Amino acid sequence: MRRLLVSAAAAVGLLAGATPPAVASAGPDLVHPDDRRIAYEGHWSRTAEAAATVNSGSRLRFRFAGNAVHALFDVSSVIVPAQIYVSVDGGPKQLYAVDRGDLVITASGRGPHTVELSVKDVFSRVNRWTPPWETGVVLTGIRGRLLSQRPSKSKELAFYGDSITQGVLALCEVNTSDCADGTAAYPTLVADALHTSLTQVGFGRQGVIRTGNGGVPAAGDAYGWNHADSPARPDRNAAVIVVNQGTNDTAYGSAEFRTAYRAYLERLRAAAPHARIPALRPFDGSHAADIATVVGELADPRAEFVDTTGWLSAADGDLHGAVHPSVQGHRKVADRLIALIADPAEEHQ
Repeated sequence: MRRLLVSAAAAVGLLAGATPPAVASAGPDLVHPDDRRIAYEGHWSRTAEAAATVNSGSRLRFRFAGNAVHALFDVSSVIVPAQIYVSVDGGPKQLYAVDRGDLVITASGRGPHTVELSVKDVFSRVNRWTPPWETGVVLTGIRGRLLSQRPSKSKELAFYGDSITQGVLALCEVNTSDCADGTAAYPTLVADALHTSLTQVGFGRQGVIRTGNGGVPAAGDAYGWNHADSPARPDRNAAVIVVNQGTNDTAYGSAEFRTAYRAYLERLRAAAPHARIPALRPFDGSHAADIATVVGELADPRAEFVDTTGWLSAADGDLHGAVHPSVQGHRKVADRLIALIADPAEEHQ
């Protein structure tokens, strides 16, 4: 598989005030990251200088005319490059590691062409929260003849969780970016099946009490932020917000967990007054009774406890390790959630 390395370290450079790299200098064919011709999904901080994400599963799309465009990245401080997929005109996904400032994207014919760039993995065990980051994706521009976008998808789905939601160990059983794939995880599968826009936020080791790897705060403190000092686009228009938290909070007792989990759900509800909020039982059963109790006590008609008992089977190959779904496991979870979210009965609740 053809690979090109592009480093997200520069993200850090731009966000920390360093001089922008020469590759992103102004020019007649340079399209800035905040241009309307680039459509983003997920948590991206966006300015005229850079669009940055620290989340696996985030993606962007654009259209262009001609045989090639250049995706430009800031690459000044990364020590573990993020991995991305690029697909042109709906064709096969090409894998790249982001450790070089200029990614040439080619196409056959003069176009118009459509490009989708999706983040396969942002490694969870180095700093990805407070700049200067050690991993992440920072786009500083696109050089080429970009075209206007077609209308975007109207329905929005959001998924919040830990390394499972991130797609860690989806491909194999070693905790590296090579084994992780946010695009193979259940949030992406559900959104694509239902033709909705996607916000996928998963942070390794994070819980509603426990802080995540890479300097990430606990779920309640991280919610509403792209990364440190960058407010996220609000979830007020989300139709559904799926919560998968609790797996990493086993060290905490029921009373402490219930208080934190309740506060987290209340924060989601305040941010998205009309969203349906399925609160999943963690796949390993952690704090299952506590989550069911909190959801019941809230008596929120648009929030529900989703019992995932029996969804995954280690004996059937649905897991890599003790808790992380394999690609097969993510597919099984996605199929359950697709049926749940697409259920016409929820429309009149």
